[in-house]
Formats: sequence, C-alpha cells, structure tokens
Amino acid sequence: MSSQIDHLLTETRRFAPSPEFAASAVGTAELYERAAADREGFWADQARELHWHKPFSQVLDWSNPPFAEWFADGELNVAYNCLDRHVEAGLGDRVALLWEGEPGDDRAVTYGELTDEVKRLANVLTELGIEQGDRVAIYMPMIPEAVAAMLAVARVGAVHSVVFGGFSADSLRTRIDDAGAKLVITADGGYRKGKVSPLKPAVDQALADRGAGPQLTVEHVIVVRRGGNDIEWNDERDLWWHDVVPAASPDHEAQAFPAENPLFILYTSGTTGKPKGILHTSGGYLTQAAFTNRVVHDLHAETDVYWCTADIGWVTGHSYVTYGPLANGATQVLYEGTPDTPHSGRSWEIIQKYGVTIYYTAPTAIRSFMKVGRQVPAQYDLSSIRLLGSVGEPINPEAWMWYRKVIGGKKAPIVDTWWQTETGAIMISALPGVTETKPGSAQVALPGISIDVVDEEGNRVGEGNGGLLVITEPWPSMLRGIWGDPDRFVETYWEKFQKQGYYFAGDGARLDDDGDIWLMGRVDDVMNVSGHRLSTTEIESALVAHESTAEAAVVGASDETTGQAVVAFVIIKQSYLDAHSPDGLATSLRQWVGEQIGPIARPRDVYIVGELPKTRSGKIMRRLLRDVAEGREVGDTTTLADTAVMSVISAQLK
Repeated sequence: MSSQIDHLLTETRRFAPSPEFAASAVGTAELYERAAADREGFWADQARELHWHKPFSQVLDWSNPPFAEWFADGELNVAYNCLDRHVEAGLGDRVALLWEGEPGDDRAVTYGELTDEVKRLANVLTELGIEQGDRVAIYMPMIPEAVAAMLAVARVGAVHSVVFGGFSADSLRTRIDDAGAKLVITADGGYRKGKVSPLKPAVDQALADRGAGPQLTVEHVIVVRRGGNDIEWNDERDLWWHDVVPAASPDHEAQAFPAENPLFILYTSGTTGKPKGILHTSGGYLTQAAFTNRVVHDLHAETDVYWCTADIGWVTGHSYVTYGPLANGATQVLYEGTPDTPHSGRSWEIIQKYGVTIYYTAPTAIRSFMKVGRQVPAQYDLSSIRLLGSVGEPINPEAWMWYRKVIGGKKAPIVDTWWQTETGAIMISALPGVTETKPGSAQVALPGISIDVVDEEGNRVGEGNGGLLVITEPWPSMLRGIWGDPDRFVETYWEKFQKQGYYFAGDGARLDDDGDIWLMGRVDDVMNVSGHRLSTTEIESALVAHESTAEAAVVGASDETTGQAVVAFVIIKQSYLDAHSPDGLATSLRQWVGEQIGPIARPRDVYIVGELPKTRSGKIMRRLLRDVAEGREVGDTTTLADTAVMSVISAQLK
C-alpha cells in the first residue's frame, strides 16, 4: 500500500510581513544563512547569549546516538539566567509577571521580587534536604509561586516534575512514584471556572496508605494558601509556604551545574497507558527555548507585554511561560483561570487591561472564541496586539483567517508553531519579519533545525507530496530520554528510521510546491478510504471553512464497502443553531465537504454535538470518537477535561 497521504485542500492566500514589522524584527533572513553555513557554530552563538559560569568548548557530542549531549563541558545555572543576571544588569524593577487571578485579584511581580522569593525558597529546599538530582513534584494553580517553585528547584540543581493541576490524585500518584519525588509543592486550591478546585486534598489522597504498592518517597509537602478551602494537615510532613519562605534567608548564591544536568521530567500520556516521563536537561534546552522565544515571537523585552496562555503543566508553559521569557528578561501576563470565566470576553479584557502586544494560544481556544462570535472581542480594544501565535495542533485555515481579522486587526503576523513535549522548543514556524505566511501551514524549519518529510522507508517524498515528518539532525532542546526507560525511548522515537538516524515525530505532513510544511495530524489519525489515505486535518479544515461550523473532529470508522468511512462530529455556531435544523445542517455539511475536497472525502455521517472530548491541554481525543462511531464501549476517559462529554455524545448518537 502506498504510504503517500493524499492531499486535497488548496490554500492560496498569502500574507507578507509589513515593511515596518520587517524593519525592526528580531529574526532576520541572515539567521538561515548562518545556520546553514555552520549549524553547530550557529547553536554555539545562541548558547553564548546565556550566562555560563564555566564556558563550554564542545558543542555537540553525538557519538552515542540517539543519546545526545550539548555543551557538555560547560556549566551554568538555569535560575541565575532567568533572574539574577537581569537584576545585576539593573533591571530589578522591571515587571516579570503581571498576574491576574480568575476572580479579578492581581499582582505585579518584579524581577527583583521574584529573585528574592526564589532565593528564599531555594534555601528552604536545601534545609529540607533537596540536593542536585533529587526530584520535586509541583502541582499548582497558575500563580506566581508556581513559576517561583520551578525556578527554585532548578536553582538547587534538582529536577522538577510539574503535574497539571487538573489531573486526578491517581495521575499525580503515578507521576510521583515514577519519578521518585522527595517533595511536593502544591496549594490548598486554585480558581477554575468560577470555583475553587481543591489541590491539597488530591495530594493527600495521592500520598495516602500505599498497601502493597510502591514505597512512598515524599518526605515533605509545601502548601501555598490560595483557595482558602478546608484542608487536612499533617504536622510532620506539611509546611505552609507563608510560614517557611518569608522566614528563610534572601541570600543564596546560584551554583553552577553541568549543561547536561537534568532540569525537568514532564509526563505525556503513553499509548500503553503508562505515562512517559520526557526528560530534558539544562544548557541546550534553555538555549533553544530562549532563542525561539526571541525570534519566533519577535520579543523586544524592553517594550513588549507578552502573554502565552498555556498552563505550566504543559511543555508550552515550561518553555514559553517560565524559561524562555524569563531568560529573555520579558514582561509577561500570567492568568490563573479559564478564558471564558467569569465571562466570554475575559481574554480580551486582560489584553486591553495590560496592553498585551504578543498573544500565543491554542487553536482549540481560537475555535471556541469563533463559536461565541466576533461581537465579543469587538467590545474590547485589542489595538496593542502586534503578533499572534498558535500552538498545540494544526490550525485550520478558516480559524487562522478569523484570528488574523478579528483579533489581529488584519495587521498582526501569525506564527503557527509546530513542536512537541519531546522537542522541548519550537521546531517549525514562520519568522514573522521574514516569512510570507499561508493560513494553515506551519511553514519552514527554524534556522539550525533539520526537518524532512519521508515515506515509510525513509526516502524523501519531495515537494508536492505527503508522508511522515522526521527530524534529521540532533537539536539542542531535544529530549534526552524517557525517565528510567532508555529502551522505550529508542523504540518510540528512533527505531522506525534507525538506519537513517532520524527522529520520528509520529505526525504526517506534506511539502507544498514551495517546500513549506503542512501538518496532516497524527499518523494514527490518517484514514484509509477506498485505498486513499486521507488526513483528518484536511477534512476538519473543510468543515470549519463552512460558515455555520465552530469546530469539527473527524475519524475513520470501519466500513464494509470502503474499508474506512469518514465520520464527522461538528459543533455549530450559536447563531446558526437557532435558525436551522440539525438534520438540514448535517446534510449541507456533507455536500459542502464533497464540493470543497471531493466525493471521496464526503463524510458518511455528520453528527451535530455540543462539545468535543478534549484533553486538558485542548487536544481532541479522536480515539474516543472512533469508539462511538464504531459502536464500541468508550475507552479510558481519565485524561479528559470533562469526563461527562463522552456520555452526552454517546446518548446523542443513540
């Protein structure tokens, strides 16, 4: 069978950067030339933008692939690079975090104040016996203390494992056990969707009686008071942040650690059900996170107000909330709650309040804004925005155009970024001052990054063709392994193209005639309809291009005639639901896809639904929709943001 993924959508709209934007852009065309001439020298130059306590002499050691070492003989301190060096440069009064709580309380935290807090917490950690290499679990709401906790752990050379505050006690427990964490930093609770979501009770449950299970490694729990909710207290184990941190000494000298010192473990859901602990180290990771944040987001630290909406529980929150922006000395917004609480204009209200200039969010958020309608953002002044970014999954061309027009005032460039927890930092994106952007395309590999699209055998497919996305050369922020499981690391990411030495990302992609990259979704989500391999992403894009659609998810369900049939689950914009019948809408959407893409892609069934099953980071769980479409019992729903969604969808279909 051909491994070529058929591509059927055409997109011809193009947007070049304005001369004004290009003139002051941080990332220039010359970066591509420098990187192409000497890739390792290019990355060494980027690394030297950081402060090294001991300079490196070796850039890359790739003698034992796939285990890379970058800048291995150099030594640095990650927290010093994000804090102390800015204070020493006289920027202690610059605001680091413009924090907005969901109920509307706010705080501005300067670099000087954040450095002070991190130094005190570092002293507390040391007193509690946390040393280089020890693991600390962080389970917190989006409050300034969460960022301080990550930096304090990094400062003492320990390894943090941030667990998203929406995960259950069981998920927290498996991550604490797998990492062997010695300490947990949490809060009593945090605000989410208008009420306090309890966190400390989940920690207590995760640390409760173990029976015959693994030995508990946690010795202490530090608790921030945020929610004011009732909690239980264990005097021998639990410590209030407000008791121990302010009382600690503000003097703490940042010690240098080797560039390959582990910085964090971040768990992603594995297909086997056992989460994979993705391991990142210090020097290479910080180099690429800081560089990409500067050039992709066009960050002018002295004038921009930057807002990445990701939670620190995801890799985007690590690289583009904590490490990249703070290493660059930026001022950024940190928001505790959800974008629709207490009202649907909350995001725009925050942009207006703080004069946000750079806004980086997920396509799923953009589509939910579309669903509510443009009349909501129209009530706010969004004229401060000069750059928009998208992250997390491919963005449909229509959502891209809506984002540009309604939020960007038809002038702000959009950077659609492709990367993964495993890659650590952005790999494919437009450079906003250089690239002529195309709605829906991730565009090109960044300077210093080598990407290709290949067939099942690892041969290049060439321009105009689709296949599998691979990374062909090591990169600084690459994962260094799966925690405690080197065999799984090799097998998951490197085995498929072992001969070529390529990293396989698990995504399908195509190269257009200009050589630009279009992501086609996870390879597991490719459908085989009558011998044609079709991408779910393209059919979803066609559905979203219909004026009635807010969001769509497409799966392939087994079909006796065609092998697989296209089944679509569609959320309709509020204004259309009132005026049309669901049956009529479903019929017109089936016809529409046939016209836009071709009869082969016309869905066999279109189901109009109120919500789609999403993980807490906003990814659609298509395997659950496949279960429904094929009439099976719905699989594991524990990682869903709202576990009730699937029963509602199943009931609708019956």
